Amino acid sequence: MDAKKWELERVLRELGSTLVAFSGGLDSGYLLHVAHRVLGDRAVALTTRSPSFPERELLEAQAFCQARGIRHLLVDSHEVENPSYAANPENRCYFCKAELFDIALRVASEEGLSAIVFGAITDDLGDYRPGMEAAKERRIRAPLVEAGLSKAEIRDLARAEGIELWDKPSFACLASRFPYGTSITPEKLSQIEQCESAVRALGFRQLRARYHGDLVRLEVEPKEISRLAAPGVREAVVAACRAAGFTFVSLDLVGYRTGSPNEALRVL
Repeated sequence: MDAKKWELERVLRELGSTLVAFSGGLDSGYLLHVAHRVLGDRAVALTTRSPSFPERELLEAQAFCQARGIRHLLVDSHEVENPSYAANPENRCYFCKAELFDIALRVASEEGLSAIVFGAITDDLGDYRPGMEAAKERRIRAPLVEAGLSKAEIRDLARAEGIELWDKPSFACLASRFPYGTSITPEKLSQIEQCESAVRALGFRQLRARYHGDLVRLEVEPKEISRLAAPGVREAVVAACRAAGFTFVSLDLVGYRTGSPNEALRVL
């Protein structure tokens, strides 16, 4: 694994300067951490704000950069206003990443930075990831992939280096909570954010609130299913989800898993 770490450092060093698309998660956080160590002030973080990005994630991203003295740029993005994105087709992520990377290209040019990088990892190569095509079209670099680093390896490296994100649960934008073909609006995104914030406040770290019209389907880790259904907790969860505008609240007995919306694609 040391060889992969050195390769990552080599790739970043050769860039000379870079804008790091930083979501606040482990992968882009580790990439930013190493880029800052290798390039110093020539590594700048960019985070975009939109209704699909929870306030909690934005605050955590800001705190991460502030703790390290990393210059952190915040720019509003407007993918939700794009009809191609809002219609939520199977390649929705393409339009989201296209918006992000077009902003990044403009900012990098304004800042005089030679490259743009993002936190894709080798695990992403095995799932349906239309956003990767948007990166390829714009020649956005993925140094973690170039170094051959997986999620498990990044967690180990981050833990060894004392990076507080090392055990942060995986996160995807709130738009991923909608079945393909279900339109996405700021109001619906806010409903999902309210539900997840309330459940997270009860001590659940890894979860998803999936939108199904009047019904919200909650995914938590299998070992947490019994706790969510326990007296007291269940009532609090139902009350919070109804306050967010849902009539029905269901618990997915399979539990949390990544790429849940893509399961419908595999059935077709």
